[in-house]
Amino acid sequence: MKAGFSIVSLTVAMLAGLPAAVAETTVLRDFTLIDGTGKAPATNQALVMTDGRISWVGPSAKLKVPAGAKVERLKGKYLMPGLIDSHVHLGLVDGITQNLQYQTPENIEKQLGIYAAYGVTAVQTLGTEKDLIFPIQQMRKGRTAMSRVYTVGQGVVFKGSYGGVPGLDQSVATPGEARAMVDKEASHGADLIKLWVDDEFGMLEERMPPQISSAVIDEAHRKGKKTVAHIFYYDNAAELAREGVDAFAHSVRDRAVDDALLSQMKAKGVWQMAATLSREASFTYKTLPFLDDPFFARGVTPVVLKELASMERAAKLAAAPNFPKYAPTLQHAMDNFAREVKAGIRYGMGTDSGPTARFPGYFAHWELELMVKAGLTPMQALTAATSANAEFMGANDIGTVAPGKWADLLVLGRDPTADIRNSRAIDAVYIAGNKVSTIWQTCIGRADDACGGRP
Repeated sequence: MKAGFSIVSLTVAMLAGLPAAVAETTVLRDFTLIDGTGKAPATNQALVMTDGRISWVGPSAKLKVPAGAKVERLKGKYLMPGLIDSHVHLGLVDGITQNLQYQTPENIEKQLGIYAAYGVTAVQTLGTEKDLIFPIQQMRKGRTAMSRVYTVGQGVVFKGSYGGVPGLDQSVATPGEARAMVDKEASHGADLIKLWVDDEFGMLEERMPPQISSAVIDEAHRKGKKTVAHIFYYDNAAELAREGVDAFAHSVRDRAVDDALLSQMKAKGVWQMAATLSREASFTYKTLPFLDDPFFARGVTPVVLKELASMERAAKLAAAPNFPKYAPTLQHAMDNFAREVKAGIRYGMGTDSGPTARFPGYFAHWELELMVKAGLTPMQALTAATSANAEFMGANDIGTVAPGKWADLLVLGRDPTADIRNSRAIDAVYIAGNKVSTIWQTCIGRADDACGGRP
């Protein structure tokens, strides 16, 4: 070996004679682009996906198709970022039976596949997940073929008060315990910190007091984490905003919000991260109104459909002491969300799906519909569910259709900005450039051809 000829240079010389790895490149072209930023749709657009990321986007007339690329023409279609649901719970149910024993990696991954089938390509779990969620969370960093996961891990519950799920030890009684729990979840890699302040229509004696909530918020901020609070009451929302909470996971639902709270939220930068209108709406029904909708029915088993339609279940729900309270609760949620949007409060889209009878994926589309019913435009609702959610979550590589972002995409057969229910006209879903099965290609618990044709 000649003097000065290193092992490194020898290795480089050897590798130079090998063929370079071939990038996986796919071109989608001739669609109308809804890019997630709120800009008006742009016709005759194209994009290039390289190894799961968007490498170019622009007018089809300026497209230069890379050598060897697969090309798909989408004339008459609408392409947008995949939806993001900022408020979900994973692995809590089998059918409509809820128990923490169902929270396994296999069940979580199955549910993430259902979210993906509905075009929900990323979710944020809010506080009822065991530590097994963190390895699943890490999968979002690569070319996954199921919905990406952002998570708080376990949220903080005041001992004896509302929140959490049976089987998880997530209760605290002192500020010191609250800070320690925040530290634990942050050390696991939680993306943000969740806390519950509620008493379930007064059925519980206490809500989380300010000395606990302020400790949670302060410690989370010390760790560089945002905080999001489950709230119900106006008074708690006002106190938490004063303490510096970053977002609310539900609307105020006991009374109308006023200028004082709206001004405080705006001044402090408090987001209405999720209004969870679909959650509130679901509670107003003895029998859910969409059981015959194939867009829903394809995602659940015939056993679940039968249980949801049963007279016994309807009678049990109607007899519950809180049932009459749900309709006014929904109305407050919708009215207050509309007031917040009009006042310039930042907002996202979230459903609180995952617990019993709150269905992954389907509820995201119902949420969009209810957001529009509350007074938003379809474009506002879609932007909340894409770039706005990504911004709040710190998800810098999803949420818009732009170079460098993951190719997490939803292709629709009809224009969702003209009618928000067109979000259901799903033609294709991509996650990191991987084309995954849509809900219209899904038929759970039955033979593939047993669900009938797409309407």
